[in-house]
Amino acid sequence: MVPNYQMALRFEILGRFNRARAARLTLPHFICQTPLFMPVGTQGTIKGLTNSQLEDIGCQIILGNTYHLALRPGAELIDELGGLHKFMNWQRAMLTDSGGFQMVSLLHLADITEKGVTFQSPVDGKPMLLTPEESIQIQNKIGADIIMALDDVVKTTITGPRIEEAMYRTLRWIDRCIDAHQKPDVQNLFGIVQGGLDPKLRDICVTGLVKRNLPGYAIGGLAGGEDKDSFWRVVAQCTAALPEDKPRYVMGVGYPLDIVVCSALGADMYDCVYPTRTARFGTALVPEGVLKLKHKAMANDDRPIDSSCTCMLSKDLHTSIIQGCFQRKKEKEGGKEGTSTKQKTIEGIRTQKGSLYKGKKAPWLKGKVLEEEFPGAFNMSTLLEDLLSWVE
Repeated sequence: MVPNYQMALRFEILGRFNRARAARLTLPHFICQTPLFMPVGTQGTIKGLTNSQLEDIGCQIILGNTYHLALRPGAELIDELGGLHKFMNWQRAMLTDSGGFQMVSLLHLADITEKGVTFQSPVDGKPMLLTPEESIQIQNKIGADIIMALDDVVKTTITGPRIEEAMYRTLRWIDRCIDAHQKPDVQNLFGIVQGGLDPKLRDICVTGLVKRNLPGYAIGGLAGGEDKDSFWRVVAQCTAALPEDKPRYVMGVGYPLDIVVCSALGADMYDCVYPTRTARFGTALVPEGVLKLKHKAMANDDRPIDSSCTCMLSKDLHTSIIQGCFQRKKEKEGGKEGTSTKQKTIEGIRTQKGSLYKGKKAPWLKGKVLEEEFPGAFNMSTLLEDLLSWVE
């Protein structure tokens, strides 16, 4: 099946280095530069950060979760208020996932059949059926620039016939998603490649999705416990088979090293809760690596978290102040999360900026090798030989 509609995006490759590429992705609400990282705003917001702060650190796209937005505040209300952009007062791009990831994360609450996924609502306990059609209808009401097809998601550590079943169901569901999509002129439907760690199943899925001529493609079902070698091999296989003139999105990837490697393999987009969630537990991502702010050694450190950052919070609050805030909260609340809003904001800014920095500085336009672009950040001297073997 080939959709007969005008795509609501333009993807222009600006430069290459081996398989890596830098591109301009023009979406209805914003013109993005890739590779890019999308922070996860489950219900349309990033905890502790204002929209202006997100813009200041270079955030181009926010990811919202269809399942959670449908529960609260509800797709109907968002639609009545003019869509998620107006609801959030966010002027840049947005992507909504399909709700399929909840098949894995909320498996004990979900029942998967050919019809769709029946969830037990964690809010009121009532059953909620999410079909491919319903997922697209909800996302049409939410109004994101990029919407994701509902796919059958299984953990990569699972083996046997369930992986094959999920892959073929994903291909059947993409046709239902295409038929249900009512706003192709303003929203871009991406398909998701499934197939676990099986190269043959991945190849079947990629081939089937490419025949649908979609605006973009995602590589799903990874970052779920498999070893790095297997993970990178799947990414390498899929990016090599996906169209050159369409964006490629590796779902659930947030570790800086993975962003670098996947960019070198030709991927363009990433999302993960890792940077913001890690920040709320006292860890910052900086150009040199990971900074554990709860360590006692930070108590007397009067340096900024990142001397290269020029934002107001980085200038005003140095490492020891933030360490003290985490320590006082630990003593007061028995080690529970509960950090102040301001400290969450500081950490969120730092971690997001760190991930974006690492994703955007991957080796392409200037043709520099990984070690030159990341001096010491990930002990590249020991990893360089293995990493470069992936991009030959």
